[in-house]
Amino acid sequence: MSSGTDPAHGSGGGGWTRRRFVGALTGVAAAATVAAPAAPEPPVAAPEAVPPVVGSEEDASEPPAGSSGPRPLFLGTYASAEGGGKGIGLAAYDPATGRVTGTGSVITGVGDPSYLAPHPDGGTLYAVDEREAGGVTAVRLAENKVLGTRGTGGASPCHLSVHPSGRWLLSANYGSGSVAVHPIDASGALGERTDLVTHSSPAPGPGQQGPHAHQFVTSPDGGHVLAVDLGTDTVYSYRLDESRGTLTAVSQAHTRPGAGPRHLTFHPGGRFAYLANEVDNTVVVCAYDPATGRLTPGEPQPTGTGGGTSYPAQILVTSNGSYAYLANRGHNSLTRYAVEASGARLRLLDTVPVGGDFPRQIALSPDERLLFAANQRSGTVSVFHVDGGSGGLRLAGEPFASPVAVCAVPL
Repeated sequence: MSSGTDPAHGSGGGGWTRRRFVGALTGVAAAATVAAPAAPEPPVAAPEAVPPVVGSEEDASEPPAGSSGPRPLFLGTYASAEGGGKGIGLAAYDPATGRVTGTGSVITGVGDPSYLAPHPDGGTLYAVDEREAGGVTAVRLAENKVLGTRGTGGASPCHLSVHPSGRWLLSANYGSGSVAVHPIDASGALGERTDLVTHSSPAPGPGQQGPHAHQFVTSPDGGHVLAVDLGTDTVYSYRLDESRGTLTAVSQAHTRPGAGPRHLTFHPGGRFAYLANEVDNTVVVCAYDPATGRLTPGEPQPTGTGGGTSYPAQILVTSNGSYAYLANRGHNSLTRYAVEASGARLRLLDTVPVGGDFPRQIALSPDERLLFAANQRSGTVSVFHVDGGSGGLRLAGEPFASPVAVCAVPL
């Protein structure tokens, strides 16, 4: 089994172990500009930063079915890691205060649920089983019932997402450098895999022994699905046949050798995307052509975390396209960017301490008033209030303890 330089993961089953990295970096960079290959609109001034308002702390309880009151929070972990959890953790958060509470309840039946994704209708949650014989599992949320697991056909899946149609599950196998497609039936359960594609070219980048697919997502227009591969320094664009669930390769976008692309997020306008490169500690603005699926990377830019590397993880953009956030694991911080020129440019505003160790994944609450960061090494979930005007982040109390927290999904 090939191994890469990704420091994000713990030990998986079947005797396969990823490398672990240690080290925090220091320094906070001042403003920097990240430009796309082409910016069709003139620059847009970023709003002035103003201090966010923090709500009062209140007790949270079990989440009700309605939209008010505490809401559900699902937690991913490595069950096979020392001190890891026993499955998908169940907690609740108060959407006003950001306070998280949990009863210790767990959905068992998934070995290493390191990444979670909900169905668009909110009725089903999907989890990877990041082990040698990789799998994806569906959980019906009404009763937290496991509906079954399907093999991904690859090793150590570390990411999954649901196609906007709600009919297909897309997963990325890190260990074998492949991507898989599974059908989703009306109940939310998964059918047998309809396609599996292994990234055989280009050759692995510097320091890599093979391909390492790290993410598989759909473009905003729904016409293409894109796979980010850390091992080959490439983002692969495919067209998904929505009647058969098969993939047709249409384009490749190459980063500079050794960049180690990890996660991609699209601007809501659908013409630009932002790529976090884990190995060389950079972010790249990419132009995107919905007609062809072609992604064109711009120049790599620093993340605002100082010298060395901080292993950038997940990058997010707000639904109104105003701000983007990046998790920096070595630096233990979140970078805030202003999005300008209709998505064609990012302007680095600041970095904020995450309040934990090694933030592997971040997520916004549905109303985008809160941001959650899952901190792998400290076993905590940090919650931040997000100021709607400035995009500023303020920690909402003490982080919530969760064993080997590698994913937090608020609903």
